[in-house]
Amino acid sequence: MSKPSIAVIGAGKVGCALALLLRDRGYPVAAVASRSPESARKLAERTGARACSRPEDAAAMAGLVFITTPDREIPNVSEIIAERGGFKPGQVVAHTSGAHPSDELIGVREAGAYPISIHPLQSFADVATAMENLPGSYFALEGDYRAMPLAEQVVADLEGKAFNIDARDKALYHAAACIASNYLVSLMHFSTGLYNQFGLSRQEAFEALFPLIQGTINNIAKVGPVQALTGPVSRGDVTTIAGHLPALAAVGRAEEQLYRLLGQYTVGVAREKGSIDEQQAFRLNKTLMEEKTDGTGDYSLLQTGQKRWKTHHHADRV
Repeated sequence: MSKPSIAVIGAGKVGCALALLLRDRGYPVAAVASRSPESARKLAERTGARACSRPEDAAAMAGLVFITTPDREIPNVSEIIAERGGFKPGQVVAHTSGAHPSDELIGVREAGAYPISIHPLQSFADVATAMENLPGSYFALEGDYRAMPLAEQVVADLEGKAFNIDARDKALYHAAACIASNYLVSLMHFSTGLYNQFGLSRQEAFEALFPLIQGTINNIAKVGPVQALTGPVSRGDVTTIAGHLPALAAVGRAEEQLYRLLGQYTVGVAREKGSIDEQQAFRLNKTLMEEKTDGTGDYSLLQTGQKRWKTHHHADRV
């Protein structure tokens, strides 16, 4: 399959990384447009493309159009391009949102073009790291079947791995990605903040915890997330867990609640691992779901976790 010319609408981190990487892999970058004319100009200079002030002009110059604007702007930008005649029959139009389906590319099908979502399952702090991280990443594809061969070729040329997903599953798919990436960052912030309580700076805390974090990731890569579980929940150590709770309550209610919820989820992982039995799991969950000793705790949010445990508990017995 020949490599079509591409246009990038939205010269942010993802758009810039895709344009630069695909140019190096033989895709001519025909045009760039962006809300910021300066961003469009800079990317155009780096790729030998034309910087356009109007997105429809950029789109009309390419066989493959990437709309890499913020997610909330995708329908509006697509509709503007369609209304102004920027899409053409046989063209492939892609957005890179993980949360939104390809049908948010308004007006693409009506123009005879083929909409598709090409989402890199990766995080991007800046353009340079995006270019480093994209090769080898997985990409979720969803959209018109006629666009799939080109989307798969693009992923292969980026040295990535593609899998297909239904539009109805995109919200759950993206939620899982947020948990694995964004909430991992939040957990690092949570844990390093606790070390602040006894005098370490957040940077010192991170340096102290990083070997543990890296070791855990290595273990997960080697044996998977279930068998990699260690620690007091995995051992059924109720006494240690009970000792954590007042210390966390002294830090703050949100911190204590978060610990309790994570602990309850981890009890289910430990049961799946087989490192604790039903009675140990029951005692751990009872400890994790008890109110604070002063009777002021309000853990209504934990009822969902309690119901989940009861379901898993029953399933284990069956």
